[in-house]
Amino acid sequence: MNQIITIIILVAIGVAILLYRKRGYLAGLGMKQIAKKDEYKREVMTLFAVAGARVRNDDVQALLSVSDATATRYLTELEEEKLIKQVGDFGKYVWYEKR
Repeated sequence: MNQIITIIILVAIGVAILLYRKRGYLAGLGMKQIAKKDEYKREVMTLFAVAGARVRNDDVQALLSVSDATATRYLTELEEEKLIKQVGDFGKYVWYEKR
């Protein structure tokens, strides 16, 4: 009986260690993704200096080789951070200017 309890405890400890390591690994991946996103947003901000006053979603897509949705997400986040402002309302009539 004591051997069974010991085995169960050791298995539980092993599983706990594996889960802890896996969570730590996944947290590290999250930090890498955040760092990459911040790097991309810095690159978008440098685009304002190169492209002049107006930057469009297509410019961000070409610069970063990302999808339309991802470029929109980066631009929206920069707008929420009050670094840029959107001019225009829809489609090809939308561009962004540095604040």
